[in-house]
Amino acid sequence: MFKKTFIIAATGALLSTTAHAATEASAFTDLNLRAGPGPIYEIVSVIPADGVVSVEGCLETANWCKVAYDGTEGWASGDYLTAQVDNAPVVVYANRERVAVGTVTYEETRSADGTVAGGAAGALAGAAVGGPVGALAGVVLGGGLGAAVTPTETVTTYVVSNPVEPVYLEGEVVVGAGIPEAVTLVAVPDSDYSYAYVNGLPVIVEPQQRQIVYIVR
Repeated sequence: MFKKTFIIAATGALLSTTAHAATEASAFTDLNLRAGPGPIYEIVSVIPADGVVSVEGCLETANWCKVAYDGTEGWASGDYLTAQVDNAPVVVYANRERVAVGTVTYEETRSADGTVAGGAAGALAGAAVGGPVGALAGVVLGGGLGAAVTPTETVTTYVVSNPVEPVYLEGEVVVGAGIPEAVTLVAVPDSDYSYAYVNGLPVIVEPQQRQIVYIVR
């Protein structure tokens, strides 16, 4: 098993809770539905772009929301969920009061060795000085997520057949997100692409802009 070399901020146990009716929202892009509120947690489903979810609430101090999609409950990044306010889409997490989304809590369950239940082993080893290392570059709604590509089967086969040391970064892996300089990209032979394994998934990257163009699922 590879050693985890990048650290995310632990979610921990949050205390405040507010009761609101569930709010309907849409995924701005293909979005992972995870077992817990963070990139280390298992992916239980994928919400397609424009897929509609029911938002039960969001964490107060982390940008993750508890949602239900097509009968499956889990957690999704509130930065990539939008809801209608005054006939215009707004990002759910940044506009929780306007969207009328309440606060929910999450209690982590850890084993004796410190492993988070449902999460990647060893990923929560602490926090780097100055905050989480190499946070995924934020994408502003309306600013464009960048163009998705469909690489050849030769490229995707190489990426899957040659796994590299995984990294876990604060944020979510979506097409168009930027990969920080702290993350080493590996070139795919005889192609214009590089790749990395980020937050539990192989991602294919345009190396000049360091932008995710495809996620291998």
